Amino acid sequence: MIPDSREITAYGRLAWDVWALWVDASAVITMRSWKLMAGGFAAGYEVERMVGEKIVAPWELAAKLAASGPMPPREAASRSVRHYRSRVSANRRRLSRTG
Repeated sequence: MIPDSREITAYGRLAWDVWALWVDASAVITMRSWKLMAGGFAAGYEVERMVGEKIVAPWELAAKLAASGPMPPREAASRSVRHYRSRVSANRRRLSRTG
């Protein structure tokens, strides 16, 4: 079966969103690493924040997906990437401001 152009566009958009998430996540990992290497109160705060986010984020996503009801796998993947990308982008902005 040959996919139609809308499906190709949707998968292309998903691929782009995954790539953008990867770029943002790489930047956040780098900025957090520098902050942790600097040590001090800010490093401790960042570790607590990071661990808390990693515990809460998948539960929030699971609740969102469960509340949405049945959906195609591509839609579930797209919503998952959007969920994490919004949080990673917020961390990137926050860490960029604070040095």
